[in-house]
Amino acid sequence: MIRPAEEDFHAYADGALTEIERQHVETWLAAHPEDAALVKGWRDQGVALHRLFDPILAEAVPERLTRTVMGDEGKGWRVAAALGWLSLGVLVGYGLRGVGPDRASTLATLVHPAAIAHAAFVPEVRHPVEVGAEQEGHLVQWLSKRLGTPVLAPNLKPAGFQLLGGRLLPGEGAPAAQFMYQDGAGRRVTLYVRKGVADSKETAFRFAQEKNVSVFYWVDGQAGYALSGELPRQELMVLADAAYRDLERQDAK
Repeated sequence: MIRPAEEDFHAYADGALTEIERQHVETWLAAHPEDAALVKGWRDQGVALHRLFDPILAEAVPERLTRTVMGDEGKGWRVAAALGWLSLGVLVGYGLRGVGPDRASTLATLVHPAAIAHAAFVPEVRHPVEVGAEQEGHLVQWLSKRLGTPVLAPNLKPAGFQLLGGRLLPGEGAPAAQFMYQDGAGRRVTLYVRKGVADSKETAFRFAQEKNVSVFYWVDGQAGYALSGELPRQELMVLADAAYRDLERQDAK
């Protein structure tokens, strides 16, 4: 029996297969416990994400944003920010206060998904990553192919963080990649990478906060990067700078 494609495992975990495809995957999983455990982990993570963030969908839109949409303040990006609150359901409204349309787009397509993915996978013990650091070459090749752009894993060892591995993530209109790192105390940070971020002019580091997750993010050409962690802001900034410099160094080779 031919092993189902990785995409089929993901679709099975999401309940998106036809009956025949589902039976094929289930037959394979019944005979291959390692793959079955992997898929179970994805399903459990999906349940955890819904448990964490579905309640936010029931929250009322902040009054200030409601007034903006209903009133005549007239700036289209504010309307988009209010709609973003409704569609994303992950504190987007508060995150977009006082920012222009380009940065609002970056927050919605890069920062918020990065923070959510960080919160979802960092607590994992058995399956924190999809492909381990021992297969780094395969990992970056696979992610580069899936994202349609060269993807590199920065070396954060000089800053005290070892690469654990990475995974492919779904994204708004395009897939994304996540690399996870851990220090000697067990603290973890994640680097979220996606192609096609609209704000190509925003090259400087910027900072955002999603509950207890801090995020430093930047855009280089059409690729966006977001380093997330539950670390002091200055310490995370040092790691973000180290990641940026190492990516530049690798790119120049």
